[in-house]
Amino acid sequence: MVVQPRMAATVMLLREGAGNGLEVFMVRRVIQSEFMPDLYVFPGGSVSPEDGQVEDMPDLCTAVVATGADVEGRTALGCGLRVAAIRELFEEGNILLAYREGRLLAISGEMAERFRAHRRTFHERNGSLLNLVRAEHLVLATDALAYFAHWITPEGLPKRFDTHFFLAAAPTEQEALYDELETSAGIWISPQQALAQFAQGTFPLAFPTFHQLRDLSAFPTVQAALRATTTRYVPTHIPILVQKETGLHTYLAEDPEFVWKI
Repeated sequence: MVVQPRMAATVMLLREGAGNGLEVFMVRRVIQSEFMPDLYVFPGGSVSPEDGQVEDMPDLCTAVVATGADVEGRTALGCGLRVAAIRELFEEGNILLAYREGRLLAISGEMAERFRAHRRTFHERNGSLLNLVRAEHLVLATDALAYFAHWITPEGLPKRFDTHFFLAAAPTEQEALYDELETSAGIWISPQQALAQFAQGTFPLAFPTFHQLRDLSAFPTVQAALRATTTRYVPTHIPILVQKETGLHTYLAEDPEFVWKI
């Protein structure tokens, strides 16, 4: 019986690096995790029923303009993907993409402790993004997410996800922090450095994450990456799973020579 994939969303949070090029925020999943244990990933997770409900409330979400990346409207408001991405980024990365009085949210001073308390309620499974947005008088910055990639876990695995990857520029007045629960580390790193450390065996990655970093490495700046999504169509990648003597491997039909050991 084929396992049906769960809808999921991931955010590749970007900032300009201290040197040349951009950096992306990544977290390392705890070794006890049931999915992608001990690997560096981008903050993300499954879409919840509330995510779709929030997207159906026009006063809580910023309108999203269709682009060349998503001409079919796969991530249009109502499906829950964009709110899920924002919620997961807050839970796992401490960044909340939202507007207050028309300006991107800044969290500092006395506000920082209040938002730490909000985040704790999420970690304790008592939090609600709807309650948070209402309490803080926010509008979610669903328009700040740029659609970048779409991957579906291959058939044959016990856990499958239909994952949509977004890019977002990091707010200058918020601090990215890993959650110390589902993740054991957080790091700002350039795609080139991440790939180089992976090649050295010190930065473990999953197959889709490797591909996103490789694609992202082509862009010299955050704005260049974001601009590309307005015309860059996002195809759906469904890797193929094969059993070899050395274990399970996966590859893309469009790139059969690049085989990845799971």
